[in-house]
Amino acid sequence: MLNQIDLSRIDLNLLVLFEIVFEERHVGRSAERLHLSPSAISHGLGRLRTLLGDPLFLKTPKGVVPTERALQLATSVAEILARIRGVVSTVTPFDPRHSTRRFVIGAPDGVSSVILPSLLETLRGVAPGVDVGIRQLLPVQGFTVPHLAWKDALKELEDRTLDIAIIPFDDIPVRFHKQKLYEEEFVIAVRKGHPFQRNPTLKRYCEMEHLVVSHTGDVSGFVDVELAKKGLARRVALTVPNFNFALSVLSETEMVSALPRSFVEIHGARFDVVAVKTPLPLPRFSINMVLPKVAMMDAGLAWLVELLGQVRAGNGGSSVLRSGKRNRSMHS
Repeated sequence: MLNQIDLSRIDLNLLVLFEIVFEERHVGRSAERLHLSPSAISHGLGRLRTLLGDPLFLKTPKGVVPTERALQLATSVAEILARIRGVVSTVTPFDPRHSTRRFVIGAPDGVSSVILPSLLETLRGVAPGVDVGIRQLLPVQGFTVPHLAWKDALKELEDRTLDIAIIPFDDIPVRFHKQKLYEEEFVIAVRKGHPFQRNPTLKRYCEMEHLVVSHTGDVSGFVDVELAKKGLARRVALTVPNFNFALSVLSETEMVSALPRSFVEIHGARFDVVAVKTPLPLPRFSINMVLPKVAMMDAGLAWLVELLGQVRAGNGGSSVLRSGKRNRSMHS
């Protein structure tokens, strides 16, 4: 994207500025992240526009939006900066104890609610200055095939609006690094003392009022697929947009709901919600960390991937992590 004649007058900071403005879509927030004034950001964007021959970012009432040329350049800029950071990190190793970086992790709420408590506890001990942003990822409405349902998450990774995605998706394209974080399965959740605990039969299950977690309000999910195989059906009395809301409703009603086991084990007790024996087969699947392979050249991101893996395995805060050195849709 840059020819040899231009290299003598290129300020590498302009590429960093491009990356941050592309991520934030806002001049003011970009200025805060770079510890610059908004006018300095505007001046830098002016230099970039002259250099690259394109407006790059267009003003809107809510910030800025990238032009088509900026969208085309984003992956190249990210790769260039990742390679430079990789080179620099070999000279100055990433030090989590003194880092003030901010990482953005995207995941469905049933996943982020599972990993976040342990992650925050570990960060306090090994990287107290590191900040984390959690973004909720949702499968694309209308697609049941995983590579289509999660295509927006993969695009956000390549656009660098996300550092890491943690999603229930196995068939990741080869340009991405994939690492299994944990195995998940669904269980039937009810309030403690619910009559269904004493009589968890399939017949009784079909007679209950059901709660389904669906951000679109769609009442059909994998439970209905399994019931249909047996010629059975259920009544979905309520849909709610996230798993935490589901726990609150279950604690105060006679409803039942299929929820991720790890989520119920970590958060159910606060709502007096428990898992009961399932009267029908429920899916089991891998929760994977995903990021572009080129991003793994960034020592900080490589450290975070290792940290997440060890935190989930119950080994967070190991000496390796302290040193900074490297050694499907969930709609029920």
